[in-house]
Order: sequence, then structure tokens, then C-alpha cells
Amino acid sequence: MADHKGSAGKSGMNVDTALVRELAEMLGDTGLTEIEVEDGERKIRVSRGGGVPMAAPMQMAAPAPAAAAPAAVAPSPEAPAADFAGAIKSPMVGTVYLAAEPGAPDFVQVGDSVKEGQTLLIVEAMKVMNPITADKAGTVKAIHVENAQPVEFDQPLVSIG
Repeated sequence: MADHKGSAGKSGMNVDTALVRELAEMLGDTGLTEIEVEDGERKIRVSRGGGVPMAAPMQMAAPAPAAAAPAAVAPSPEAPAADFAGAIKSPMVGTVYLAAEPGAPDFVQVGDSVKEGQTLLIVEAMKVMNPITADKAGTVKAIHVENAQPVEFDQPLVSIG
């Protein structure tokens, strides 16, 4: 009786709250900002603001390397064109990892010689690990990101000279 009363007050639409919660969880798990499901004439769309999910990971990542973060950010505004000219940039939005797994040595460090095609770091997007490789042989001049840092599309990652 209560179910019928609730659906009559909502123009005959019966909302499956368990499905809505499951879709909301999927947003968090996948990093998506919107999911829409259609079942016949019924359509459910769950979305979240784009700024909220990015703010939380940045806050989590910033306190751990608090001393390193200002040092990494300070050189960038001084000479962005010179520092990032020819830098390998992120092909996607995701989280960057400098090593294959926690506790493992970084793929590369400043001063290392690299070969074309060598893995420099990993960008994880939607639970998929995407290796970012050197586009040329050379020496690692700068690493512009911190481990576990969120990155944007086209953000400079590594400079090789």
C-alpha cells in the first residue's frame, strides 16, 4: 500500500533506489561524472559535479609530499615554455604512477638515459594502467609530476633532451 501511495504521488514512476545507489557507486569507482540507464520508457541519470571528485584526490595527494609540492610547482610558472618545450604530455586524464607498484623503484629518474619506447611512467585511467613511453632516446631532463598525482589531458609529464 505504501509503495502504491508513493508511486501515485510521483506521477506513476517507481524509482529503484538500490539501482540509483549502485549507479552512484559506479561513478566513484570509474571516475565518470555521469551515468544514464534507460529501460523502456524509464530513464535514470545520475551525475555529480566535475569539481568535487578532482578536489578530493588533490587534497589527499598534497598533504603527504607537502614540502615537495611547492618546490615542484614553483619552477613551472617561471619558464613554462622553456621547461615544457618538447615534454612528453599526458594523453588522458588520470593518476600518474612513477613506479610499477608501491615500493618498487621509479621507472626513470632525472639524469637517466632512456631509449625510444622505454616506459617512463604509468597513467591510470578507469582502473586501466597505461604505460607512457619515451618518444625518442635521450636523457631525462625533468619529471614534472609527483607519484599518485592526478593529471589532466595534455599536461607535461617528462622532459627528455
